[in-house]
Amino acid sequence: MKFTSSLVLVAAAVGVVAVYMTSASGQSDGEAAPIYGIKIPEGFRDWHLISVKRLTDQAGKLHQLRAELSNDLATAAFRDGKLPFPDGAIIAALHWNEASSDADDAALAAGFPGQGLRSTFAGSAMNVQFMVKDSKKYAASGGWGYADFANGKPGNQALHETCFPCHAPAKDRDYVFTRYAPTP
Repeated sequence: MKFTSSLVLVAAAVGVVAVYMTSASGQSDGEAAPIYGIKIPEGFRDWHLISVKRLTDQAGKLHQLRAELSNDLATAAFRDGKLPFPDGAIIAALHWNEASSDADDAALAAGFPGQGLRSTFAGSAMNVQFMVKDSKKYAASGGWGYADFANGKPGNQALHETCFPCHAPAKDRDYVFTRYAPTP
């Protein structure tokens, strides 16, 4: 049963479509995030799926689904367990509000009677975040640059000032929280 829910989550994470105008520079033509100067990388939606997560709070008000993607350099480091990540590695975290569907739940109830299965999927988009490894350029922040975008626009400087302190507890993992999900 967990496999079915996980499969639905992965399919939803990979299936949501975002279109960005990009240039030959490898980054979007849009605005750069403050502090680190990162733009949305070209073609990031075609990167490798590294992991999926569900974020909730104790009050039951926060329900997010998250997918972590990585470029080829970061994917190889994840697969090989290589730390620190090499310069040029980029990790993307896509965040959506969790949504449900009565029709999906009815189909699950019909297909798996008496098991009480319910599904959720990626609903409205929240934001996308990036970590870009450049040990020289971002030496002051553990070798990583950070960016947060909502609707293609970067968050403000105050938001970006929280990125590195948030990742500091993961210093022993090169400031990366995400773990490479096992292949089913």
